[in-house]
Amino acid sequence: MTSLNIGLIGCGFIGRFHSIAIRYLMKQGLVDAHYVAVCDLDEARALSFAERTDAELVATNAKELIDSREVNVVYVCVPTAGHKELVLRAAEQGKHIFCEKPLATNLADVEEMVAAAEAAGVKAGVGLILRHSPILTVLKSLTEDPTLGRLMIAVFRDDQFFPVQGHYASDWRKDRSLSGSGTLLEHSIHDVDVLHWFAGDIGSVRGSIENFAGHDGVEDLAAAHIEFTSGARAELVSIWHNVLRRPSSRRLELFFENAYFHIENDFSGPISFQKHNEEPVIMSEDQVTQRYLELIGLPAEPFAGVLRFSLEDYLFLNAVARGDDPSPDFRVALEAHRAVDAIYTSASAGGQTVPLS
Repeated sequence: MTSLNIGLIGCGFIGRFHSIAIRYLMKQGLVDAHYVAVCDLDEARALSFAERTDAELVATNAKELIDSREVNVVYVCVPTAGHKELVLRAAEQGKHIFCEKPLATNLADVEEMVAAAEAAGVKAGVGLILRHSPILTVLKSLTEDPTLGRLMIAVFRDDQFFPVQGHYASDWRKDRSLSGSGTLLEHSIHDVDVLHWFAGDIGSVRGSIENFAGHDGVEDLAAAHIEFTSGARAELVSIWHNVLRRPSSRRLELFFENAYFHIENDFSGPISFQKHNEEPVIMSEDQVTQRYLELIGLPAEPFAGVLRFSLEDYLFLNAVARGDDPSPDFRVALEAHRAVDAIYTSASAGGQTVPLS
């Protein structure tokens, strides 16, 4: 097992999320890792992070962190437009990479990043955190029963308040030069990835986007019709609104030939379902958590406590330490980016059907 020396770039909202989770894992002895470096353009914020993590290297220039001989794992947690340069530099220096989603603002850059990581032979994970969602992982396992018949349609609604506000305070998301676009890329790339995970290869898409808030090139409403090669369909609606006391919310309904599944949360909570001629069933949140840990082969103690952060960082870091490929990796993200890019292409063409090869 490789001992991991972590350098984190970007000490904003998502950087704090990963930092807290990693420090908890280290404290519990669940990862063999050391925080050795932090970087942020705001030196005061970087210094504050360093005090909490005991990182010895504090930088405002990301290249200094990436080039450090002490660092062998780089976390990229900066605004989306900055991902490509940092990932390419880390790959060039032979550093393993965790990059937040979306990987980049456009498909061409994503393809270049994937190629660079693979050519360098480094492990490259991506922050598609819903792949580590207990409720979605258990739901996926329930839908693998062959007696359910074929998946007919998924109906997916994703909404949150515009994340320039409230606890997110990600003011950069309204700036197209930093974010690339709006809710479809920045938030619902998660949803497109989940739909691909559940339904398989995508054959074609149609889409539309609208801009209510008025931030140039940053849509706050997106709708997509997705057709899968299996014959299944999906309808996705993604919204950024200004209902500030409403928590980020996802509602997913799955209709199979012989079953119906329904969830109202994207991480924890109950699963409702009904199969064949049976009575409706509700799997409680506690049952979902227990089943999730069973599925991934981890004991309730101490891992139930880790779930408040998700197991994303635990699974990524331990995969790298073992020399295994992390999941989800850059290739998984590439598939989601291809679908999102096609939805934008459709929207710009008035909703025309766009095939995916």
